[in-house]
Amino acid sequence: MKGESFFSEKIKAALESDPPGSWIPNLPDKCIRLSSGYPDPMLVPVNELKSAVNRLLNEEQDLPLHYSGSPRMGKLQEQIRERLLVRGIAVSGEELLITAGACQAIDLVARIFLDDETVIALESPTYMEALEIFKNYTQHFICIPVDEDGLQTARLEEILEERKQKGLTLPKLLYTIPTFQNPTGVTMSTERRQHVLELAAKYNFLIIEDDAYGELVFEKSPLSLKAMDQEGRVLHIGSLSKVVAPGMRIGWIAGKGEWITALAWFKKDLDHPFAQAAMSVFLETTNFDERLKILKNTYQEKCKVMLSALEQHLPESVSWYVPKGGYFIWIKIPGADTSQLLTQALSAGVSFIPGKYFFLDQNEGTEFLRLSFSYSDKKDMIKGIELLGKVIETNSKR
Repeated sequence: MKGESFFSEKIKAALESDPPGSWIPNLPDKCIRLSSGYPDPMLVPVNELKSAVNRLLNEEQDLPLHYSGSPRMGKLQEQIRERLLVRGIAVSGEELLITAGACQAIDLVARIFLDDETVIALESPTYMEALEIFKNYTQHFICIPVDEDGLQTARLEEILEERKQKGLTLPKLLYTIPTFQNPTGVTMSTERRQHVLELAAKYNFLIIEDDAYGELVFEKSPLSLKAMDQEGRVLHIGSLSKVVAPGMRIGWIAGKGEWITALAWFKKDLDHPFAQAAMSVFLETTNFDERLKILKNTYQEKCKVMLSALEQHLPESVSWYVPKGGYFIWIKIPGADTSQLLTQALSAGVSFIPGKYFFLDQNEGTEFLRLSFSYSDKKDMIKGIELLGKVIETNSKR
């Protein structure tokens, strides 16, 4: 008996794609990890979280370990609503759903809005795990290029109008990372943010705003799409993974009450009661604004170090965007195949993510790669860029 014969046709089709996480390189020992989009290990509040867990269990004993969980789960929702309000996003309790990280939020949104014939518009390049999720639900995509000012909304408008004139199906959803985009690090301009909201109203689509890096701004924080949204078309997805700890798996979706009801319906009781309660205690006892200040200053300094190293060690033909926040720098190496380059880089002792994984058509990403300045320390980062520069120069001479 062949076990795969029992799969649904949709699952069989999904399993023909590369498995989730196949983009993660196998790292040799002592490899400098410029591939890892993880927080700086020194900024993960291990002791503070340990204290929060101890306090939680001392005060509530077994309560957070049951299905129904702790009253602090409700408190966590209030705390996140307060954080959103600081950024100009006002939502009621019925308009917010706590999720197991941003990826569960994206998957739930895809589950209630997408079917086999649904068209979804995406930035190109875009977050590879979101792309993996959406491909499980539909194969109909519109890819919109990104430049230094984010999503090219003029190009989006051209495509939408062309499809309308031809009687083609218009997208139901647009997925965008407007602030410190993954992988490019760019930020959508205020003018384009306003434009994309106008297009959503004109062509009747919804916007998924992935804001995982939105609080990690080096200077002035841009207004989120959700804060600018006058029609309620934006589903705002956020996370504490980048500003506290990814292993806690705390994310959320903010949107219209009827959407949150449907999302919760399919989420069922798949909460993480213990993690949510512990996070609530952590937030109770943490000066979060002060924590954000430390995070911003640290990552800004590390970004400057990486940019300086790129200027010093990479050939003049190589180019990149200068991010205003977040974790990433997007590199273009004309004429290169960065997947092949990765093999040489790993042998030299440094890692990155090849650009192809961030594109629906992977052929569009061969000249690109993503570097992260968040995880490695400054000394390793400089050494890693030096090694990468040598690999690029050696490869260009072949």
